[in-house]
Amino acid sequence: MENMSMVLVQSPIFRGLNMEEINSLLEQVNYQIKKYSKDDLIAMRDDECNALLIVVEGSVKGEMLDLSGKVIKIEDIEAPRPLASAFIFGKQNRYPVDIIANGDVKILKIAKPEVLHMFQANEQVLKNYLNAISNRTQFLTRKLFFLSFKTIREKIAFYLSELHKQQKSEQLQLPLPQREIAELFGVARPSLARGFAELQDMGMIEVERKLVVIKDKRALLGLVNQ
Repeated sequence: MENMSMVLVQSPIFRGLNMEEINSLLEQVNYQIKKYSKDDLIAMRDDECNALLIVVEGSVKGEMLDLSGKVIKIEDIEAPRPLASAFIFGKQNRYPVDIIANGDVKILKIAKPEVLHMFQANEQVLKNYLNAISNRTQFLTRKLFFLSFKTIREKIAFYLSELHKQQKSEQLQLPLPQREIAELFGVARPSLARGFAELQDMGMIEVERKLVVIKDKRALLGLVNQ
């Protein structure tokens, strides 16, 4: 349990608690450690979400199919983040996406009644959980907005505008390789590369591997706001 609590002390669910406090809390509840291998299906979209899952080793990805049957990667989730924490409670408590292991993965599973017991035993965990589901709601709202764009150029423009807000610079370091960005957009990698090339030809950006320089911010934002 000590190794696990060393990981969980960094989890948003247990933020503010030390290892001793986490160990004491886990001793009060029943939990399981589930192991998965690469490409294993951890949860399927529309499965009932009746437990808190926290990645304690490795990473997983959330995927869904659009109306055309194309797989869209929503995001990667690495240890020690929780999975689908916003969907444990409520009437429609079902997984919104398929959750798939990216490699060897260990997941801490705590059933809903035990989660409620943790909330009663430690107010900080309850506050952390509420913050976590609020953050997830905000993320999903931004994701839905992103998916509303019809063209790859619009998606790239929005992606770069969000990076600009985070990095506060006209010179942007792409945090992901193009392959993963293409998965995030739900497009083929050549199509993504073509979209970047088109924006460069239009004079909006300049691309040098993982460095993107914004040359015409107004025009780029125009694609997002049109």
